[in-house]
Amino acid sequence: MNLLRSDWPTILLAAAVLLLAAGGGVYWLRRRPPSPEERERRRRAYLNQVGRIVEGQILDIREISENRGPHGTGDGRRTLVYYSYSISGVSYETAQDITGLEERACRAQLISGQPVSVKYDPANPANSILIADDWTGLH
Repeated sequence: MNLLRSDWPTILLAAAVLLLAAGGGVYWLRRRPPSPEERERRRRAYLNQVGRIVEGQILDIREISENRGPHGTGDGRRTLVYYSYSISGVSYETAQDITGLEERACRAQLISGQPVSVKYDPANPANSILIADDWTGLH
């Protein structure tokens, strides 16, 4: 009993560490993974922050119908902008879903063959954006 009285700070610290670990474990097990929309928003924010700018060109603009799920989810229409750019002699062709960013991408400015600015990740040049929440590469 005397041992417990003399070593109470260590016991209190151990109890606090156990409670913190248990709380962290519960949080980790119950957290929800980010939605695809949230992952895309984070990707655009990251590229907008660290991306370098290179000139590119719009290849095509397509509005596609989205297959609705069994519960009728989804708005049914997606807008994809296909574009190309080159970095150090390597050409890239990709597309960005700009659904939800239509205000930033004035539809009248989206013309095939139009030059644009593209932000890309210097560590992964294939990862790029044409339009972000607070940036646009449209001229």
